[in-house]
Amino acid sequence: MTLDNCRYVTLDEADRLLDLGFEDDIREVFDHFRAQRQMLLFSATMPTKVQNFVRRAMIKPVIVNVGRPGAANLDVIQAVEYVKQEAKVVYLVECLQKTPPSSGVEAVAIHGGKDQEERECAISSFKAGKKDILVATDVASKGLDVPDIQHVINYDMPAEIENYVHRIGRTGRCGKRIPPVLAELNDPLENRNAITNGSSVEGCAYRGGPGHRIGDCPKVEQQKRIAIASSRRGYYGSGGYKGEM
Repeated sequence: MTLDNCRYVTLDEADRLLDLGFEDDIREVFDHFRAQRQMLLFSATMPTKVQNFVRRAMIKPVIVNVGRPGAANLDVIQAVEYVKQEAKVVYLVECLQKTPPSSGVEAVAIHGGKDQEERECAISSFKAGKKDILVATDVASKGLDVPDIQHVINYDMPAEIENYVHRIGRTGRCGKRIPPVLAELNDPLENRNAITNGSSVEGCAYRGGPGHRIGDCPKVEQQKRIAIASSRRGYYGSGGYKGEM
């Protein structure tokens, strides 16, 4: 196997890879790249260990933050209840009875003691709606994407705030919470089919007529900058966008 032709490296859940001690393995993979590469790292949080790894592994890195770095999405409603340890189970049952089905629920669990087949079976039944509740450790806090999750109950608080952010981030996924900044980024090249209209003369589908392609249209770029600036003001408040690191 050769990586000579590879130009891009993408690490999803980069912080989790570092938590599990894979930094040396990642660096070994990097050593197999012979040409210049572009590396992308994705994570819901940006803890110190990831920042240090970025500085060591990348040249002049650019950090793009969506929302507040390391914090929960503003659309997630967080409710805190102080309950004594011995009363937790009773209070949990009361909370579950407030949402349907009130006659009872069926639960399935995943944790580090289950093998991969058992985990996949549990997650599949939860996704399919055959089970009402998924009881899990932090093994389910990252990389698990189930549509229409309404509630995440932290029965025990995690030791690190990053894990808490990942946990509650299971709600409202799959296009449910797109920030206006990203929603405004419509690609004008999607209208490429309208450029020629069956003729051999290519032109700008946005302004009409030949002369330049839509990808080079200064008017499109101007409109995109205005839309992004406007959405940023609406998303980050009247104080304005604080900038990117």
